[in-house]
Amino acid sequence: MTTDGFAARLQVAPRTVANWAAHPEMVPRLGAQDELDRLLAAAPAEVQAHLDDASASTGVEAAQVLRVAIAVLAHDGQVLLVRRRDDGAGISWQFPAGIIKPGERGEDVAVRETLAETGVHCSVKEHLGSRCHPVTGVQCDYYRCDYLAGDAYNRDSVENTGVTWAPQTQLTKFLSRETVYPPVLRMLEDTHAA
Repeated sequence: MTTDGFAARLQVAPRTVANWAAHPEMVPRLGAQDELDRLLAAAPAEVQAHLDDASASTGVEAAQVLRVAIAVLAHDGQVLLVRRRDDGAGISWQFPAGIIKPGERGEDVAVRETLAETGVHCSVKEHLGSRCHPVTGVQCDYYRCDYLAGDAYNRDSVENTGVTWAPQTQLTKFLSRETVYPPVLRMLEDTHAA
């Protein structure tokens, strides 16, 4: 099966499958892992044996919790958002984010993914905290970022359908207030009031 075909079968982006291949220590999201397990169970015995041999040779001892770095970037009364393609997680608009791979710093991922997704250069000002996301179940690290340069546009059409600077006062028109990390809401309210 091609990467594109495999991605379509799992209903994930081809970039996701490529990342799994490049980083076998990554842990897929629960829905994707369920589908991978189902496909493996239906695969011929020689494919199952090959995958068992490959996983034994990776040296990966234990699965790691999926962690994501989230960039919260407010500038001139607006906050940077990306609109994800619907993957069944029930989220469309969100802050730029990326998976933190083993050995990476969340700060670096937040900066890199903001640029990769939106064309906006930023720097991390502070770590706002961490939590298990109430919708996705993913461990999230939130970073307050400062705008440096760049015009926002959709640089990752595989994962996103759009990018926007949303008015901070209208954030909850884009994101459900219940799903926004409370320290993020406080930080945005404080920066808007200043």
